[in-house]
Amino acid sequence: MNITKTNIDDLNAIVAVTISQDDYQEKVDATLKSYKKNANVPGFRKGHVPMGMIKKQYGKAVMFDEVNRLLQESVSNYINEEKLNILGQPLPKPQDSIDWDAKEFTFEFELGLAPEFDVKLDGKGITQYEITVDDKEINRYIENFQTRYGKMISQDEVKETSNVNGIFEELEEDGKPKEEGIKNQTTISVSSIKGKKNKEKLVGSKIEDELEFKTKNLFENTSDLALALGKTVSEVEGLEIKVRFIVKEITEVEPAEINQELFDKIYGEGTVDSEKAFKEKIADESTKMYQGEVDRQLLNDVIENLIEKTKFDLPGDFLTRWLKETNEKVESDEQAKEEYEKAEKSLRYQLIEAKVAEKYEVKVEMEDIKAEAANLIKAQMAQFGQANASDEEVEEIVNRVLQNQDEYKRVAEQVFGAKMLNVYKDNMKFKSKKVNFEDFVKEVTEKQAK
Repeated sequence: MNITKTNIDDLNAIVAVTISQDDYQEKVDATLKSYKKNANVPGFRKGHVPMGMIKKQYGKAVMFDEVNRLLQESVSNYINEEKLNILGQPLPKPQDSIDWDAKEFTFEFELGLAPEFDVKLDGKGITQYEITVDDKEINRYIENFQTRYGKMISQDEVKETSNVNGIFEELEEDGKPKEEGIKNQTTISVSSIKGKKNKEKLVGSKIEDELEFKTKNLFENTSDLALALGKTVSEVEGLEIKVRFIVKEITEVEPAEINQELFDKIYGEGTVDSEKAFKEKIADESTKMYQGEVDRQLLNDVIENLIEKTKFDLPGDFLTRWLKETNEKVESDEQAKEEYEKAEKSLRYQLIEAKVAEKYEVKVEMEDIKAEAANLIKAQMAQFGQANASDEEVEEIVNRVLQNQDEYKRVAEQVFGAKMLNVYKDNMKFKSKKVNFEDFVKEVTEKQAK
């Protein structure tokens, strides 16, 4: 077997693989012997069919399969051994005809090569926000805690002071539920609804009533809309869709008193021992929660910045053809071009990210993944009032969750993303700006609209 590479330019190459009869004949003969041993042909005892008949019936097909296997294996090994950084997968060059009776075959494969480039980490023009939590925000959280841990009283009709459990589902313009659209069961308070018309629609409704709303200006706070739809704040920023709310349960809460009993229910016995400490704890947790939103926005801005400022060419023609050959949904050159244009930005960042990760030795270890999974599980348990779970309980859940490959991949990607963000924070200088959460959302929304 002989393999050679010819560079067309810096981004495209041809690999030629020449396979001779000696490369495949032994495997072909072994396969045919196996066929002979198990063949059931009328007029012959099992295992006694003449080899000539076996070769005539199966020889070409077996040879074809073995040559194809050799090709795939040899090209893959060659790419690994030569440490070729390719994009997509090798594309076989079309051949008008192949003489399968020949003693030697030559096949050619096109390769799309990753470009050589440098990445400069420059944070000029990027804002790193710091969200401040004021007394108004803290008091809102306290009221929410009082409501959450208060005494529930069932009602037949929604009032101004009611909490309503129901299902939000996304609608098409014609009012029909959107296939694979948003669908989330949640509890909302009437007081969180924005606008007189929206409140009037909700107040007076009864169980199983179906109410239609538009998400724009539906809630006083973007975070309430996110909770209602089961999304993150960044996912619902500027979201304007039609939704239906199906009323399932109506309750009114007699607020819990602000005392040690409430502190213990929320944070565990003795963790908070005064109203002052309670407010400090809320402020600290709110800041940490908002930090996630701030970090997501910072990472988005860094990605856009790096894509814009890091210039390099891609083997666009090759990748367009590769998409057409490998994606069953792409049926024409025009579709392939559209798909490539959609994916190009993401591909550029993948290459930039890989370059930065290699330079700064960003690696994800199993211990990192377990630690992140444990933090996520603890946070989730705390939301349901289980703030005192033991390390053993958490570890057991972590091990169970990470057995799911999709969950493992999701957590690993979060860890990698966090490590990359730390690299950017450590090596890029950003403009710092303090804002409250509503101003943060407003600025981000305006930025996205440009």
